[in-house]
Amino acid sequence: MTGLAGFEINGASAADMALLRDWADEEGWNPGDSDRFAFAVADPGGFLVGRLRGEPVACISAVRYGAGFGFIGFYIARPDVRGQGYGIRLWKAGMERLDGRLVGLDGVVEQQHNYRKSGFRSAWNNVRYEGVPRASGDLPQEPAPGVRIVDAATLPFGQLAAYDRRFFPTPRDAFLSAWVALPGRIAVAAVRDGRVEGLGVVRPSSGAARLGPLYAADPAVAAALLLRLAERTPDGKVAVDVPDAHPRAAALLGGLGLAPTFETARMYTGQEPDLDLTGIYGVTSLELG
Repeated sequence: MTGLAGFEINGASAADMALLRDWADEEGWNPGDSDRFAFAVADPGGFLVGRLRGEPVACISAVRYGAGFGFIGFYIARPDVRGQGYGIRLWKAGMERLDGRLVGLDGVVEQQHNYRKSGFRSAWNNVRYEGVPRASGDLPQEPAPGVRIVDAATLPFGQLAAYDRRFFPTPRDAFLSAWVALPGRIAVAAVRDGRVEGLGVVRPSSGAARLGPLYAADPAVAAALLLRLAERTPDGKVAVDVPDAHPRAAALLGGLGLAPTFETARMYTGQEPDLDLTGIYGVTSLELG
């Protein structure tokens, strides 16, 4: 695909995917070390790189889910080429790939006005809470009797996939199967009478370990999952992106001693999907939803 003079857009290679991760890290987004492997499974053709005279200078992800949903992420132009039209050309290519779908994204503050010009509307903000969680006497310490915290790998995958569909607009089984099982990740679930009532995944990152998703039936389950996962990170420090449309989630994270450090806006091109926001204590990924 040809754009501006000397500028070409094509699909990302495996080496490019590692580069995209490094660029996102330089932007201060603190992506997971191995997120790219699950991303590639979600939609292998969904990652685009803009090259200027053969050198990568910009990127975007435009991932297709099912027949009607898509998600934009990784929208980055290198500092030395910003303002020259390369980023917007790549943006148009990404949106063309998702034409006809409801499209979501998590937009950083400085780009939100541009996304609105492209037809996106804000649904809620995701606020990143970061720190070493500490149990508090004012908060629930353990889930209700009968709720067990187990290794998520011990559960039939179909149960986890069905549970995830309450919190995401469309099935994403291939992505989820990689997301919970990549080396170095820890995934735990809350189970009551054979039903999944919570799920949490933590993965290594350059900074605080990223924790997402964090789904739970109630704050006590969310706190138990979060504390259990934090205990299994090298320094106990985690970062969780919390929808402000779920005030109890923000109150829980703040009560556990985590502080807000970063914010994005969840935006959609059309009607906001009907999700169980009361069960989302941390979104899965700002790049893929």
